Amino acid sequence: MDNNAVNVIVVIGAGSIGQAIARRVSADKHILLSDINGENCRAAAKILSEAGFAVSHTIVDISSRESVHELVEKGCAIGNITGLIHAAGVSPSQASPSTILKVDLYGTALILEEFGNVIEYGGSGVVIASQSGHRLQALTAEQDKELATTPVEQLLSLPMLQPDQVKDSLHAYQLAKRANALRVMAEAVKWGKRGARINTISPGIIITPLAKDELDGPRGEGYRRMIAVSAAGRAGTPDEVGTVAALLMSEAGAFITGSDFLMDGGVTAAYWYGALAPESK
Repeated sequence: MDNNAVNVIVVIGAGSIGQAIARRVSADKHILLSDINGENCRAAAKILSEAGFAVSHTIVDISSRESVHELVEKGCAIGNITGLIHAAGVSPSQASPSTILKVDLYGTALILEEFGNVIEYGGSGVVIASQSGHRLQALTAEQDKELATTPVEQLLSLPMLQPDQVKDSLHAYQLAKRANALRVMAEAVKWGKRGARINTISPGIIITPLAKDELDGPRGEGYRRMIAVSAAGRAGTPDEVGTVAALLMSEAGAFITGSDFLMDGGVTAAYWYGALAPESK
């Protein structure tokens, strides 16, 4: 580590959650903001810059190894990569099962591997998963291990991820988000050898443009019911996710790595043990 170099926080996904986390952990650091949508990325960079942060921005396609590797190189060219905020992805209403698996599952595994090779000693990261991963039925121990440890370029070839096994976008999303948490647990071992930490946050319904797509989409009625019967009785905010992420990425969270933090206002609790529980349970 070059003690004279700039410390860099790489943010993947220029949306509300990525920005909220970046604001809490990037004081006196350089933010490298990336997104697949250049216009959104530029707009978010402008907001952060006007709030007093040092910001660069670039386009990234997280489903492409070449693109993710270029992002790593850009970060390293600026300084020491000491933080990673991965908040990019697609939702069930936005994409096909194959695209969800390519972006949310493969893309996340790729990011963890590429940034795990360069994260600095004392560095930390958070991956934004989803409450959906907690509503998937239990997998076998072998399936868990496959999702956690299969080499990145072989992941999408797993039998459990083939089209005859994953037939709808919601199932693909649940699998991807379960895989995110499993992958982070396994990668935490590798990151630990570099003196760095990595954790997952699994938010529930957080009011963002993506969530609004879901609320206005074919699953909107179900989403509104989730909110109504949850213990909190409301949706969450990006700032609340930012608060949890700030703990995980700070010295106050130095004993936390390889963990997944479910923050959904009690929706998952209602799904397994309350008003949302399937009648078959």
